[in-house]
Amino acid sequence: MKVYKYRTFRQWAKSERIDENQLRCAIDEIELGLFEAKLGGGLYKKRIARKGQGKRDGYRTIIALKTNERAFFMYGFAKNERDNIDIRELIVYRKLARHYFDLTDTQLNQLIENGELFEVTR
Repeated sequence: MKVYKYRTFRQWAKSERIDENQLRCAIDEIELGLFEAKLGGGLYKKRIARKGQGKRDGYRTIIALKTNERAFFMYGFAKNERDNIDIRELIVYRKLARHYFDLTDTQLNQLIENGELFEVTR
């Protein structure tokens, strides 16, 4: 499965020192059915632990996942910053997820070249 991170998510994850291995592990866990919430439209809410701490006081991520094909890290936040996304944000992320799921490989590569998406490597 190919895993990508949206440009703003990449900047946020870098500032929080969340590494690529943590992101890949989050996707692996979702595939095993380990996630906090299924938000509809291929969106999942998934916890990621802070370095040296547990997941409970860590980060929350919103991930768009098309099973066995693609996953996109869309948004992340620290639990102490906010509780959840609101309904308006959820609607926007669902629309964006549909858009990303429908992209061809050529279109995905163009978004990577343009710096909108970044592939998550192991």
